[in-house]
Amino acid sequence: MIAGFSWLAGELLLPGLAVLCRDWRVLQGAVTAVLALLAACWWCPALLLESPRWLLATQQLDRARRTLRALAGSGGREAEEQSSTTAELEALAERCPQPHYHTVCEIFGTRVIWKNAVILGFTAFIGSGIRHCFTRNLAPHLPRFLPAYFALRGPEAAACLFLCVTAERCGRRAVLLLCTVLTGTASLLLLALTQYLLELIVLMLSVLGVTASHAVTMLSIFFASEVLPTVVRGAGLGLVVGANLVGSAAAPIAAVASSRGFFLHHLVFASFAILAVLSIMLLPESQGRRLPHSLQEGESQRRPPLFRRPPREDHLPLLAPRGIPHDYSRIVPSAQRALGSGRGPAGPPSET
Repeated sequence: MIAGFSWLAGELLLPGLAVLCRDWRVLQGAVTAVLALLAACWWCPALLLESPRWLLATQQLDRARRTLRALAGSGGREAEEQSSTTAELEALAERCPQPHYHTVCEIFGTRVIWKNAVILGFTAFIGSGIRHCFTRNLAPHLPRFLPAYFALRGPEAAACLFLCVTAERCGRRAVLLLCTVLTGTASLLLLALTQYLLELIVLMLSVLGVTASHAVTMLSIFFASEVLPTVVRGAGLGLVVGANLVGSAAAPIAAVASSRGFFLHHLVFASFAILAVLSIMLLPESQGRRLPHSLQEGESQRRPPLFRRPPREDHLPLLAPRGIPHDYSRIVPSAQRALGSGRGPAGPPSET
C-alpha cells in the first residue's frame, strides 16, 4: 500500500518537475539521476538493509546476525520482532546449516505456488491493460493537458483509499474478486451498450472502471507479496510486476493504432476479466495468516470458502504438491502436546 501511495505521489509530482525542467532532455536526465541514486543504495548496506526473514529462510546466518545488529537500536514492536528472530537464529545456529539459495526456476517446478503467481500476474496484466479502454471514453470529457492529467489521478487515489479500508477488513481474495467483477461488468456494459447509454452513464462507468482496474493491479501485487514464500518472494513478485508492465504497454500500442482495432482490444480484455473472476476463486486467503517462508509452506496453502472462513485452518486444498516432500515438522510437536494434555491425537495427517 505504501508503494502504491508513493507511485501516486510520484505521478502527481511529475508535472511539476516537467515545468521546472522545461526541456525533455533535462527531465530525462533528472529522472535518470534519481534512479541512479537508488541503484547506488545496493552498494551501501547501511542505507538498504537486507530482510532478516529472507536471510533466515535461506539459512544465511552470518548476514542475518549483521543485519540484526544494525537493527538493534530500534525499539517497541520492532525490538520484539528482532528478539523472536534472534531466538530463531540461535536455534538454527546449533544445527550449523549451510546457506541454501533458491532461483526463479524453482517456482516452475511447483504447483500451488506457480498457480498463485500465474493467477495474480494475470489479474495484474488485465488491470493495467484494460485501463486504456476506460480512459479513452473519458478523453472527450476532460480538459486539455495538466487538468486532464490530474483528473485521471483522482480515481487512482480513490482506489488506494478503498483498498486501505476494505482489504484488511474483508480479506484480500474477496476484495480482489469484487474489483475484478466491477472491472469486467463496466467493460462489458461499455462494450455492448455505449451507443445506447446516456453520456453521463458512460462517464460514470468509465470512472468506475478506471478505479476498479487500478485497485485490481495494486491488490494483485500486494496479494502476491503475501502468498509467495519468502525464499522466492522477490522472483515471484518480479514476475507479477513484469506482467503488470506488459499490460501497461497495451495503452500506447492502442493509442498509436487510434480507432482501428480498439473494439478487438476491448473485447479481448473484457473476456480476460471474466476469466480472471473464475481464476481468483482458486487463490488462498492471506489475511490473518503468517507469511509462508519455505516452499513446503507455500505448497501447503489451502483455499478457504469465500463467504464463510474457518477460524483457524483453511478448508479446501488447492492442488496436490508435486516434487516437494511434505513438511510435518510442525504437526509432530502439536501432536505431542495433545498427548501430554490428555486429549489424544487427532489422527495421522492425510495427504492431498
